[in-house]
This record gives sequence, structure tokens and C-alpha cells, in this order.
Amino acid sequence: MCGIVGAIGKGNIVPVLVDGLKRLEYRGYDSSGIAVLDGGNIRRVRRVGRVVEMEHATQEEHVIGTLGIGHTRWATHGGVTEPNAHPHVSGELVAVVHNGIIENHETKRDELKALGYIFTSQTDTEVIAHLVHHHYQPDHDLFAAVQRAVKELEGAYAIAVIAKDNPDLLVVARMGCPLLVGVGEGENFVASDVSAVISSTRRVMYLEEGDVAKITREAVQVFDANGSSVQRDTHVSDVSLASLELGPYQHFMQKEIHEQPRALSDTIEQILEIGFCPELFDGDAEAVFKGVKSVQIIACGTSYYAGSVARYWIESMTGLPCSVEVASEYRYRDAVANPDNLIVTISQSGETLDTMEALKYAKSLGQERTLSICNVRESALPRNSAAVFFTKAGAEIGVASTKAFTTQLVALFTLSVTLGKLNGRVNDEAEANYLDALRHLPGSVQHALNLEPQIKVWAERFAEKNHALFLGRGVHYPIALEGALKLKEITYIHAEAYPAGELKHGPLALVDENMPVVVIAPHDTLLEKVKSNMQEVSARGGELFVFADLDSHFSESEGVHVIRTPRYVGILSPIVHTIPVQLLAYHTALARGTDVDKPRNLAKSVTVE
Repeated sequence: MCGIVGAIGKGNIVPVLVDGLKRLEYRGYDSSGIAVLDGGNIRRVRRVGRVVEMEHATQEEHVIGTLGIGHTRWATHGGVTEPNAHPHVSGELVAVVHNGIIENHETKRDELKALGYIFTSQTDTEVIAHLVHHHYQPDHDLFAAVQRAVKELEGAYAIAVIAKDNPDLLVVARMGCPLLVGVGEGENFVASDVSAVISSTRRVMYLEEGDVAKITREAVQVFDANGSSVQRDTHVSDVSLASLELGPYQHFMQKEIHEQPRALSDTIEQILEIGFCPELFDGDAEAVFKGVKSVQIIACGTSYYAGSVARYWIESMTGLPCSVEVASEYRYRDAVANPDNLIVTISQSGETLDTMEALKYAKSLGQERTLSICNVRESALPRNSAAVFFTKAGAEIGVASTKAFTTQLVALFTLSVTLGKLNGRVNDEAEANYLDALRHLPGSVQHALNLEPQIKVWAERFAEKNHALFLGRGVHYPIALEGALKLKEITYIHAEAYPAGELKHGPLALVDENMPVVVIAPHDTLLEKVKSNMQEVSARGGELFVFADLDSHFSESEGVHVIRTPRYVGILSPIVHTIPVQLLAYHTALARGTDVDKPRNLAKSVTVE
């Protein structure tokens, strides 16, 4: 959830570090800092707040250097203070930046204190700095010191280390957290995300679990967890600089909401070309899917809600039982293993720690039929799965996921139909209808985006509220959950979601004139049931905000406000109805003046437990 960048070159690399941190700020923005070798000394600049604060300090202090590391922090151990900001330095000799959590930091802290080390922060990262320093002192071999230090660490980490008397060497290591090397000409880079180095190089090398690497200006040498020299493939990244820029938009969330028709079209393109089949999935999907008796979806946050929608599709189209579980819960319970169970993990980044650990746990139980749905190639989750569906959402910078969610839904819909075909539940006519539905989806989403002016009017009213209730039924209930989550994430309004039929079993007690009730009400078989639930709200003086379809025959009245999507799109209706709740959250946040792209206490790519 924090961001790392490092560079070694012939010229001043401070602008590279600062630019990289700006591009990584979505991963953490409590504080930031850099450490560079300047005239044989480590010069460190740290500031609480946004990267721009630290940038100004580097300019005022005229910091320059040809070797350096940088970090933008999302606080875990210790509060948001400058002493807790990275990089951490030990003995004015070694500087370290770190993503992840060191689980045995307290034990190591006590051991290091006994050796005379003085701690100036509350972080687990300072343990790494002192531990590397301890192993560095005997022979000043930085690479060997890092190798020895990481063997004593328990938990997840990506680290980058420099030493004052090794001006031509950058050492990095990873376990459980992403780290890549950007390969240049006479210069090399490291980062936790390709976005940090894309302006300097497109050639990237992804490090694997347990790797420790020596990086100089001219070479990259990688050693695995056993200390053996290994070759890691270099890839040319397809991430574009344009995708990382705001362009004409005010916020990345706004940009990414409006990019959804294109993201969906790109994700759908191959499906329309070849139909629903295992060939759509990278890896050995045909063998993975053959003989599947049940499906278990494991994910976190927004991805969990995507899985919750998919449960309705999978059970309806395939006849297979499907369960959906929060990754952080699944990995710590005594799960009942079934080798014929298809384990589906979902993550935008492919590096979500809880999801990755849940996958490892499922496989340890003998469940080898694994499929990941992911937006980032070469990330950990796809590499550890037998089959993969890569969504084509493009870079997603806003913390509140938007286009990643809707493209995940397309991937899960594709999985549902494919499994249905394989077990004989989806015939040619049904497949043709599903393909037609996908073909029209981007246009329907664009129509939903055209509702923005009406939704902005609602947002002004929501901005004055402190609580909200979201209701949905059937396959649209998870969209109510997603709408409540979006409102919570970026407006800080307390919002909850319930199945509309559950309203009378408790939540109705909350309804009054100060509790707006948002209803997802498409023209499906449950519409009349939803209308009855709406009557329950109106009878208690509640104010209803209804997202309906053009043909659902709602009429506005006192206390009932209606916005209609152009038409009911059938089985893909949950995707279309996601757009209005995203826009409602976005414009309510604008009206309240909150930070849309960087909501408090949250960060993108959750690589800590």
C-alpha cells in the first residue's frame, strides 16, 4: 500500500525519484521521502503530507545525487509523523525503504536494542535498517548484508537499500510485496509499480518471491531465495503515459468512470471474436474447467462484490453451487477442501496480500483448479494461478475502484457462460443472446453516463447527509453494496446496504426524513417486490432515490425521486446500474469537498494484512 522508487544513473536522479513518487502517490500519501548519495554522504528529505511538500524541500535544500531511493507511505506501524516516514537510516551509513509488514519486528527490535541500536521511530521498517547495518559492518558488503538480513525477517516486504560507501550499488529484495526493475541504458530503476518508471524506460523485469538483486548502472543481477543466480525475463510494458495523466478531467476517479465504455469494449473484443470458450483464459483453462463440480470465489472489497454478482450468474447458467468469501476470512478458517472445486481469485492489482495468501492456502489444501481475474500482467496472482482472465481496464489510479469493477464483472460473466457451455447448460441460441448482450453493453454504459447532470442534482442533497441506506434485490443487491462502499470511501458518509426484502427485519428502524434511501430498481422479475419494499420506506417518512429503467413505470412523487436508465438490458443490468452509484458517490464527494482520488485512511493496492 506504500510506494517505492529507486534509481542509479550518471546524472541527477532526484527528479526521477520525485516524479516516480508522484505517480505512486495513489498507493500511499501520509508522508514521503527520499535518500540520495550526495558527495559521499546520505542526504535524506522527509515530509508529512503529499509528495509535493517533499519536492519543495528537495528544491530548497538543493538535494542532488546519482543514486537514491524514495517512498510514499500509508501508515501501518506508528502514526503519521516525520520520524515514521521513510527512508530510515542506520548509523548514517545505510538507508532503507520498505513496503509490507514485518511480523517479528518486536523480537528483532529487542535484539537490536541489546546490541546498542537506538530507535527513533515506531515503525517495523527501522528494524530492517538496523539489521542491514548490523550485517554490513564486518566487511561492508551491502548485497551480502541484505541477504543475511532478509533471512531473519518474517512477514511481507519489498525493500530497497543504499549504503554511503557503496555509491555504485542499489540492492533490493522482495517477499510478498511487488517489486520490479526498470532496465535502462547506463541507468537502472526499481519501483513497486511500473507507473513510477514508465517515463524513463518501458523495459521492466518483475522480481519473484525471495529474490534479492544487485543493481548497478550497467547491470542487474538477480539471486533467488537460495542464493542462486537466476535470470528473470525482461518485458516491454504496454502501459502508456497518457493513461497515467488526468487529461481534461478533474480527478482520476472521474476519468476512470468515463473510460468504462472503452475499457469494456477492450475487454469484450476477443469474446465477440471467438465466443465463450476456454481459449479466452490464459493458461491451461480447458483442463482446469473440465469436471468442475463447484465454484468458490475469493476476493476483497469491491472485487468481493463483483464475485457476489457472479454467484447469481454461475448458479443460474451452470447449475454448479457457488460460494463467495472474503479473502481475509477464508485464509484463517478450517476450509473444507474439494479437488473438484474451482478457486477463483479476483484482484485489480494482482498483488492484494489477503487474496494472494488465500490462494496459497487453497492450493495447500490440494485445490489446484485455480483461476485469477486480474488487471495487471506479471503480477503475483496470475503467476500463481493455473488459468487467468486479464481484464483490459488500463491503469486505474483512483483509490475507489470503478472501471476495474465493471471489467471484472465482464470477466465473471464470461466465466459463467463458458462453464455453462462446457456442462451443456448453455446452448448455441443462448450463447448468441449473451454475445449480443455484451455487444451492446458499452453503448448502454455510455447512456448511463449521460445521466450525470441529473445525478449531480441528487448529490447536492446527499452532501448534507451523514447517513444513507442502499437497497437492492437479487443480482442487484451486490450493486447496492458497491454503491454504499463508494459513498463511504470518498464522501465519509456512513452508508449501509441491505437486500430490500430484509428491510423489515431491522434496518427499517433507521428510516426517517434524514436517512436517504437509494434503491436499485431495474425492470426485472423482482421489480414488484422492490416496489413493496419502497412502500415500507415511504410509510415511515423516508425519502427515496430510485435508479430505475425507462420501462419500469415509476413516477416521481413527494419523497420519491427517480432517475431512469434508457432501457433494461437484461442479464448485464448490474453493470449498467453500477454507473449511477459511482457517479452519485463522485459528485457527492465534490459537493462535500473531500479528496476524491486519495480518501483518508485508504490506499490502492493493499499489500499488507
